[in-house]
Amino acid sequence: MPGSIRKRISQAGFIFFAILLIFGCFTPFSRSFFGLPVYQNILVGESVAPSLQVPGSLKSVLQWESDRPEAIRLLETGGSPVIREAGEYRLSLKLFGFIPLRHLTVSAVPEVKVLPGGQSIGVLLHSRGVIVIGEAPLESGEREYSPAYQAGIREGDVILSINGREVRCEADVREMVNEVGGNGERLAVRLKRNGVEFLVGVTPDYCERTGRYRVGLLVRDSAAGVGTLTFHDPKTGSYGALGHVITDGRSPQRLELTDGRIVEAEIRGVHPGMRGRPGEKLGAFAGEGSFTGSIDRNTTYGIFGTLEGNISNPYFREPIPVALLHHVRPGPAVMLTVLHDRQIERFNLMIEEVRPENGGDGKGLVIRIDDERLLERSGGIIQGMSGSPIIQNGRLVGAVTHVFINNPSRGYGVPIEWMLRESGLLKKPTEVSIQWRKVG
Repeated sequence: MPGSIRKRISQAGFIFFAILLIFGCFTPFSRSFFGLPVYQNILVGESVAPSLQVPGSLKSVLQWESDRPEAIRLLETGGSPVIREAGEYRLSLKLFGFIPLRHLTVSAVPEVKVLPGGQSIGVLLHSRGVIVIGEAPLESGEREYSPAYQAGIREGDVILSINGREVRCEADVREMVNEVGGNGERLAVRLKRNGVEFLVGVTPDYCERTGRYRVGLLVRDSAAGVGTLTFHDPKTGSYGALGHVITDGRSPQRLELTDGRIVEAEIRGVHPGMRGRPGEKLGAFAGEGSFTGSIDRNTTYGIFGTLEGNISNPYFREPIPVALLHHVRPGPAVMLTVLHDRQIERFNLMIEEVRPENGGDGKGLVIRIDDERLLERSGGIIQGMSGSPIIQNGRLVGAVTHVFINNPSRGYGVPIEWMLRESGLLKKPTEVSIQWRKVG
């Protein structure tokens, strides 16, 4: 194509975009056009851009092109294409057939069904021992030092035993270090790092500030707390829970959970939330839980792994469809969670806002509890509800994740589509070469 023609095409495209920007706040077409996501998941048989409002005067000059036009059906000229087969598609909306206006990547998937959760779970960061989460230096004059770090112990290591005695909690480490140090002996610390166990020798030092022997470590018990199961796929055993990442508690740093597990938990009580003070569920790991599961991934959108055992939900005996992001609408919904023992209950809430642009932090839904029963018992959203599934119009649409500190009746949720991508039940886009051809 000659340079002058290419230049004129570029100028025409620029002018068209300028017109859209100028009138974007006034025309439904412009608003819906700029609202088209560049990447989206849709169900087979659905329209690519159902919200695109094309006026009759533009339908004859707008044209869709795709790398796979044979699998796409166009219901009307200028209308939105319908995907007929599962797969990934690249589409381009063009003016007059040669001025590109918008490029889209669309993944068409068959309908996915899962069992909603709602069960309380206890999260174990690892099956035994305590995890090193940082350094707590000793002070000697103006010098700060950590005997453990000097010996080679690092953040993320799991302490399994000290001098042959099994370690179960942070208190075990503190007592053993003080006892062995008081006897003038050296510690033989058995560690696990990246699946490999080995011994490290450490000599405790007396800390005048605390009045006991220390090695300069911050450790964390295996139990990370109580959360909620979001979904379970009976076919594969895959599950998703929490809806947010597990951190070390001192920073947003994600913990590497190579040996973590979840177990069924029971709720013994509830501390209601108040303005400025989040509430919490008081839970304990069930002695004879009906299920347990691995933690294979710890991500922005929750934890994922494989479940073993019997999973039951009194409200849903069979799997239900999951909502993709464009299915979710502001309006009434329900959440499933446990407030007593192992009993799943259903409570009303409102989805106030759907925020597809917030994929980076997982806060894609703004929600508000409007169920008086839940407000009376818990004050709203409390710790331990993370992962509680949200159901709207018969579909699983998301999970509760965060509470507003200054208003516990409101908080955030994560869209279930984002969790399903991380679980592998929905494929992520891949880069391919594109050869555009006309649709219809």
